[in-house]
Amino acid sequence: MSDRAEIHHQHRDVTGGWLRPSVFGAMDGLVSNFALIAGVAGGTTNTKVIALGGVAGLAAGALSMAGGEYVSVASQRELAQAEIAVERRELARHPDDEQAELAQTFVDKGVEPDLAAEVSRQISRNPDRALEVHAQNELGVAPGELPSPVVAAVSSFLSFGLGAVLPLLPYLLGASDLVLSAAVSCVALFAAGALVSAVTARSWWFSGLRQLVVGAIAAAVTFGLGNLIGAAGL
Repeated sequence: MSDRAEIHHQHRDVTGGWLRPSVFGAMDGLVSNFALIAGVAGGTTNTKVIALGGVAGLAAGALSMAGGEYVSVASQRELAQAEIAVERRELARHPDDEQAELAQTFVDKGVEPDLAAEVSRQISRNPDRALEVHAQNELGVAPGELPSPVVAAVSSFLSFGLGAVLPLLPYLLGASDLVLSAAVSCVALFAAGALVSAVTARSWWFSGLRQLVVGAIAAAVTFGLGNLIGAAGL
């Protein structure tokens, strides 16, 4: 018989630095560029101007998303590293106090005091493992599993570009009005929302419909604003 307990289930990675920027980037690219194109189309029928607006929105949005994700995740990572460094110093300077603190965390979770003290003692024999456990308990992070700002930035850039190109594509292929772009965008919005349900607990139709409604409202509002501005001759 194996010395290790058999694992009967596996969890998906919920700590990686790619899922959130990828999902957010694709949704933001699709919604924002659909709304931008709708807004420009509300103010002019010149397809070249509309396409130019869509291309500019794609490029600017993708670069902005990538830069924002990089700085945000890098700052989060640096903050976590600074706090982990504080914990490492405390483990080196006050090992007994830190061992007692760790034992107390186990007691707070329902472990008997004597057993908690023994578990804490055994964990504390290995400095790296002790740091890992303390960081998980006190900071909610694992020192070797911090999100990568580069992964977040690249994921965000690519996903935003993919989402933003969909409402633009009909114009690049020769469409002369907003109808085809809106149809493609609405289908993509619903499909993207439904796809997200694969990594959440929501049903595919609820997630898809929610994303469709959000995108449609954004496009309708900007179309109306563009129409008002165009009618005013500004």
